Amino acid sequence: MGDGGTGGPAGGRGGSILVAMSDSLPDAPAGAAILDDLVARGLVQDSTDPEAIRERMADGPITLYCGFDPTADSLHVGHLVPLLLLRRFQDAGHRPIALAGGATGMVGDPSGRSEERNLLDGETLTHNVEAVAVQLRSFLRFDGHLREGDQPAVLVDNREWTEGVGVLEFLRDVGKHVTVGTMLGKESIQARLAGDQGISFTEFSYMLLQANDFYELHDRLGCELQVGGSDQWGNITAGIDMIRRRRAVPAHGLTVPLMTRADGAKFGKTADGAVWLDAARTLPYELHQYFVNVDDRDVERFLLHLTLLPVAEVASIMADHGRAPESRVAQKRLADEVCTLVHGQPETERARLAAEGLFGVDPPTGEVLEALRGIVPETSVTAGDLAGEESLVDVLVASGLCGSRGDARRTLAGGGVSVNGVRQDSDAMALPADALVDGRFVLLQKGRRNRHLLVLV
Repeated sequence: MGDGGTGGPAGGRGGSILVAMSDSLPDAPAGAAILDDLVARGLVQDSTDPEAIRERMADGPITLYCGFDPTADSLHVGHLVPLLLLRRFQDAGHRPIALAGGATGMVGDPSGRSEERNLLDGETLTHNVEAVAVQLRSFLRFDGHLREGDQPAVLVDNREWTEGVGVLEFLRDVGKHVTVGTMLGKESIQARLAGDQGISFTEFSYMLLQANDFYELHDRLGCELQVGGSDQWGNITAGIDMIRRRRAVPAHGLTVPLMTRADGAKFGKTADGAVWLDAARTLPYELHQYFVNVDDRDVERFLLHLTLLPVAEVASIMADHGRAPESRVAQKRLADEVCTLVHGQPETERARLAAEGLFGVDPPTGEVLEALRGIVPETSVTAGDLAGEESLVDVLVASGLCGSRGDARRTLAGGGVSVNGVRQDSDAMALPADALVDGRFVLLQKGRRNRHLLVLV
């Protein structure tokens, strides 16, 4: 898989193209100083000899990699920490490799799982790799999109060196360098063996594949450091050991903590499922709202782990937040930073406007209602649909907010309908004369949650 350029803005609602954050972020730590920055952010869970890593990085740029298995056609917000780890290293002058695991994705990583993954067919896997590769490109800078002092990022697919290798060749060249005792000693393997589901030989062999990835990247691209989530520590150390055995040279590893939430819920999960980076799966508005609503106990840690803001600026934001926590200053800044990082500034602005339309107290503007398109259901109407003595009853039925004209009249009589945020009188049957906003939109609301946008055609 060749190198790519940084992504441009999402082409439209539901687009999967992500955008990289502004290149003008201040105070990116350089060289070995990035290690101090990672520690200050609470982003170091495990590492091999820290002083050895520091000394190596002080000598010049280091090449590092992180792998992302394409188990779906999008990454989710839980992947942001390792993704940003690669970005932090590139901003510090080092050379990042993003690996889309076309080969390892066929097997499934047992780490952090109590049961075996469903195996993907080749067509699905290829589709997922291509989609994930787009997202990986958007967070890093490649040839043609570099800043002064940058080392160009590299994007690879481990099928390049895995496909076509026979089982006997793999056992001879890779398997002989890893003992079963070592594999059984890894925490991820022990956890699966202790569970009810056990572990198949397929997943048991995953560690060999990932160890071989590190070895191949070391030989092909001079990679000396592997990074990942803390559940990858066993796989990372297996690769370090393989490089030591086969090449008699040192290699290094570093992991970041897995993201958790203070309320006990799994980070990046909602009642509707995962929070994805692909706008077709999770709307930018939904992503923004997820972070606006994070717990006060989590917000500082999320600002440190999920944004590129300097540590000192995070401290300043939290000081402001502490003076008026009810204003959710920190959550709003977190939501803005993450949404901009993933989808770009225009989508962040649109998400803010949409929230104003849904939760604001002032009558909405045309710009605000335009931002709601794709977020709330909408129905196209003509000028004739908005006229007449019972036009409000008519549009409540046409929109589906009410099941019949009788239902609409009863809802109105109970005071349960608002037009453009203004509750209608119980005897109102027609839309207000000034219902059209910006000559195009009417926002209907039934009860507290059911909203519908009318769009004049």
